[in-house]
Amino acid sequence: MIHCYKLGGYNIVLDICSGSVHVVDEVAYDIIENYEKLSHDEIKKLILEKYQGRPDVTESEIEECFSDIEELKEMGKLFSPDTFKPLATKFKEKSAGVVKALCLHIAHSCNLNCAYCFASQGKYHGERALMSYEVGKQALDFLVKNSGTRRNLEVDFFGGEPLMNFDVVKKLVSYARSIEKDAGKNFRFTLTTNGMLIDDDVIDFANKEMSNVVLSLDGRKEIHDKYRVDYAGKGSWERIVPKFQKLVKAREGKNYYMRGTFTHANPDFLKDIETMLDLGFTELSMEPVVGPESDPSSLTKEDLPIVLNQYEELANLMIKRRREGNPFTFYHYMIDLKGGPCIYKRISGCGSGTEYMAVTPWGDLYPCHQFVGEEKYKLGDIYNGITNKDAQNEFASCNVYTRPECNDCWARLYCSGGCAANAYHATGSVKGVYEYGCELFRKRMECAIMVKVSEEDD
Repeated sequence: MIHCYKLGGYNIVLDICSGSVHVVDEVAYDIIENYEKLSHDEIKKLILEKYQGRPDVTESEIEECFSDIEELKEMGKLFSPDTFKPLATKFKEKSAGVVKALCLHIAHSCNLNCAYCFASQGKYHGERALMSYEVGKQALDFLVKNSGTRRNLEVDFFGGEPLMNFDVVKKLVSYARSIEKDAGKNFRFTLTTNGMLIDDDVIDFANKEMSNVVLSLDGRKEIHDKYRVDYAGKGSWERIVPKFQKLVKAREGKNYYMRGTFTHANPDFLKDIETMLDLGFTELSMEPVVGPESDPSSLTKEDLPIVLNQYEELANLMIKRRREGNPFTFYHYMIDLKGGPCIYKRISGCGSGTEYMAVTPWGDLYPCHQFVGEEKYKLGDIYNGITNKDAQNEFASCNVYTRPECNDCWARLYCSGGCAANAYHATGSVKGVYEYGCELFRKRMECAIMVKVSEEDD
């Protein structure tokens, strides 16, 4: 299977199953695009008619191009077959029972009242609560006990707003550091925060202990303050931006992400990215909101062409700034064309419910933070382990080949079948497909690959 597209002045051909990326001229592009649809002679006739009058397009040149394509095909770099389906479940079977990461819901409470919040302003459809040190300690012990021979373990401090329970965060990190050597483990911590409670103590601690910090900012003041408000209805932009700038400066501009959400209010989200750049932030992520069609913040069909165009313009801006010596990172355009995730990871998915789990303030286990509160997907708890085997098996069987809609999608080995939570909330099944998200993902991948191609062209 191949995918051919034109973007940024490049003619790009992807060989889906080998991962090969080819940048070709117009003639080769047309031949490859029709290679499996028409006969050799039909393609040659088509090319001669289309490029009539061009002295460089001759029968001998066309035949040479055919020869090059055949050689690439024999090398497994064009029209390579999909031989990965039998491997789809083997990877998860091999890693069954091995947990590598926990998302600790350190606070089911928040000091902001964001209208589009999937977590119901941090309550996750339940009661407000803070995780105790004892529960957090047990969660870390659970992770160590169930991590097998894996040395590097990931822990995300999440909420709600985790800084509302900052003392427990500090105690848990201290505990993890005290046991990691004897346990033969290495903990990597991430903190996600809305910024309202950032102070010098938080900055110093984050710089010392947090491998990454995720900062929530939606870009333009008027956009950010439309949804990200406190319980008095007052926007938070002016209060958090100086704190974010101070934290990022203290981290020397590294190991952080400025994470925004774009909604129906700002499908023209490139303006928000430009605002972040103007504020001095260069490690950026803008995520599309996911919600029911009835929610006024949800993206609409009419927003789709605007958003797709914004992704292209964003790619162009990245190339322009890189060439000017002012590069920035966009999370969804980070792609490694020469290495990247192994094929097992590409076909088996994100690992939610198997390798990765979320822990509530009471110690309950869920497949990921977006499933917290969905009682049928409660996996168990940190005291008794996984008791809902049926739910875990459902996630373990999730892979790109269990979704029939993915069979003919060129991007399937980049998205691994997509987000199970988005699929569930869109279709009622973790093996469903969130079609709107698929449209956005395919465009992001086209843009990400084009950006990488441009780097080779510089």
